[in-house]
Amino acid sequence: MKSRASNGKNAGMPLPPSAAPDPIARFRDALARAAAASPHDATAAALATADAHGAPSVRMVLVKSADARGFAFFTNRESRKARDLAANPRAALCFHWPALEEQVRVEGAVTPLPDAEADAYFRSRPRESRLGAWASRQSAPLGDRAELEAAVRAVEARFPGDDLPRPPFWGGYLVAPERIEFWRSGPGRLHHRTVYVRRGDGWEVGALQP
Repeated sequence: MKSRASNGKNAGMPLPPSAAPDPIARFRDALARAAAASPHDATAAALATADAHGAPSVRMVLVKSADARGFAFFTNRESRKARDLAANPRAALCFHWPALEEQVRVEGAVTPLPDAEADAYFRSRPRESRLGAWASRQSAPLGDRAELEAAVRAVEARFPGDDLPRPPFWGGYLVAPERIEFWRSGPGRLHHRTVYVRRGDGWEVGALQP
């Protein structure tokens, strides 16, 4: 028997089966529903990291793929998040989709993606985004906006055509999930929570108290 959320925007909508064996397939289904339900980018997720001393930080990133390997995102490798990951290569992601009244949390170890994958994704980006990747010293202090705009102009002069190579300080990371939790709102705050924990090549699935 399928449970049903009975409050908010999703009243009457059946929940996915709590014992679905593949959390990645379940995530991809939820992502597709979120993309169809809202004009906001459904791939946006809060990425939480911690430095060598355990001090946490969090920011939004766009997750560009989710497959059997894990969840991939791209960034400046000299940024604060990259420095955190170099010192403490673990992270958590949180996707929140208000239109669905659903949330997915992912926790796991993080490794850099191969340069070939970073090259391929970088080539797919709009020219303005590629220029920005070269111009920005992400997370470094900024004197004023004119300084950043001058850096963009300098990159435009250096690479006048459309063939901008990937900066050596820019690349991708993969969060290999060890734990994935699906949350969905329920009546009276009796929310639905299902957790998947990696066990060898498979997943152990269970329900959690709200």
